[in-house]
Amino acid sequence: MAGPARILSLNLGSQTLTLAEFFAQPHGGLLLNAYRIRELPPDAAGDGARNARAAELISEMMAELQVRRASVNYAIAAQSVFTRFVKLPAVEEEKVERIITFEAQQNVPFPIDEVVWDYQLVGGGADEQIQVVLVAVKADLLDGINAAVESTGLRTNVVGMATMGLYNAFRYNYNELTGCSLLLDIGARTTNLLFIEPAKIFSRSVAIGGSSISAAIAKEFNEPITAAEFRKKRDGFVSLGGAYAEPEDPEVARVSKIIRTTMTRLHAEIMRSISHYRAQQQGSAPARVFLCGGSASMPYMREFFQEKLQLPVEFFHPLRNVAVTPSVDAAELGRAAHLLGELVGLGLRSVTRCPMELNLRPATVVARQQLERRRPFLVAAAACLILAIVGWGVYFARAAQVERHANERLEEKIAAMHRLETQMNQVRKQTAALDAISAPLVAAINDRGFWNQVLEDLNARLPKEDIWITELVATSGGKALGPPTSRSGAAETAPTPIASPTPARGRPASGEPAIDGLLVRGLYMFNPRQQEVVVDYFKNLIGSPFFAIDPNNQAKVLKPTTPNNTEWAFPYELRLDLKKPVKLP
Repeated sequence: MAGPARILSLNLGSQTLTLAEFFAQPHGGLLLNAYRIRELPPDAAGDGARNARAAELISEMMAELQVRRASVNYAIAAQSVFTRFVKLPAVEEEKVERIITFEAQQNVPFPIDEVVWDYQLVGGGADEQIQVVLVAVKADLLDGINAAVESTGLRTNVVGMATMGLYNAFRYNYNELTGCSLLLDIGARTTNLLFIEPAKIFSRSVAIGGSSISAAIAKEFNEPITAAEFRKKRDGFVSLGGAYAEPEDPEVARVSKIIRTTMTRLHAEIMRSISHYRAQQQGSAPARVFLCGGSASMPYMREFFQEKLQLPVEFFHPLRNVAVTPSVDAAELGRAAHLLGELVGLGLRSVTRCPMELNLRPATVVARQQLERRRPFLVAAAACLILAIVGWGVYFARAAQVERHANERLEEKIAAMHRLETQMNQVRKQTAALDAISAPLVAAINDRGFWNQVLEDLNARLPKEDIWITELVATSGGKALGPPTSRSGAAETAPTPIASPTPARGRPASGEPAIDGLLVRGLYMFNPRQQEVVVDYFKNLIGSPFFAIDPNNQAKVLKPTTPNNTEWAFPYELRLDLKKPVKLP
């Protein structure tokens, strides 16, 4: 029977690396089997050198825990991640993702295609606002961190954020608390404030932490940062102030006062954060305070905040509901418990559903995990393909035998059909010859009524009153066919008559004489609208199927006339182009 699943959690802090091995317990619990802690040098130059040193330390811890290759849930420091809390109105579920994507593009201070981002919905009901936690990290920064982690043999499963890991661990261990709890994670570079209520969360990072104390000590004693870090760990405690007696060693007293001054600045930032949370996030005032982080274990830190905040202050115990194997030293674990909150929150991601499940996986990890999820289906598909090939082989062997018999019968039928095809081809040739003979006759029959149709169309589109046609003249190339005639009615030679029936219509070959238009002359009677009746006639002819008329070029078709008050009728003239010129006989 297989043993419980092993879970590795890794927290990549600013100056502290922690690695823990858990085992999954029934009903979604955790069992801490072992853990290791390493410190990074505070003066590591550049992300590349820091990542390389982190990879070395992770390999050391893995060797001590006898871990070679395994999946890991790891968290990155809060200062590397952009976090924004956004409130949305209650909307339909299908619209939420589109709105959040828009909000991410508006709030993330980098191009959205250059970051890895995720979101989490917190609280909100049918008629309540929805709180959205947006987090984003630069893709190139995350790729460097992930490459360092995976270079040790670990395979990324979940990439979380340190503060959200703490939130999951807090909710798991202190779920019975009501009201607002303030979790202070005092780290090396920043102090992260987590305001936690049953259906609300808010976090803020303050750029004051253990390194701020070390920098102040280095400046006061004019010594390197590494020496100041050593002095802080050796002599450091938070001065109680007031009536308390100072240490006998003046240097220790100076260090304690420097630490108190730095913590006083931090207290001022905490009070501003509380005011912001209550005013902008409509949160409640904290009812209690929990301390965690590397700098929280400094002597008298708890007493300092209890004095300043006037609230119950205790250390966050992330292993309150987590089982621990007997092989773990209880005394040592008690001293290091404040550093394990992120590890517990990351471990819970693999055994139960957590209230905060943000996952900032790099694109390479997403692609690999998708491939791994599809791998069983791909294997099954490959097996099915092999079986299908074998089946098709058997099928085609049988089908080939059947096809041979069928081909033999078909060849007999094809031979008979070839004979019929020869006879049908002969009939087709005879039909084509008859069509060639009859085509001119059919065309002549079809064109027999062409000019009648033209005249009917001209007459049908003629306005009903005050206008009539007196003369129709065929034109070719813009010139009238036959001698000119007089509108006065004098006897002159008539124009060349238009042949009827007309030979086959269609566009004549280039250079052949053809009738390509008609010259329409007539008179319009003196009337209130005068020459507008001719314009009406022009507009009516635009829809004619026989004439090609540009409705925007009236001057090309209609010859203008100027009516007067001395005559009873006035001439007009229309030049109409045929859509299909007609060859002359």
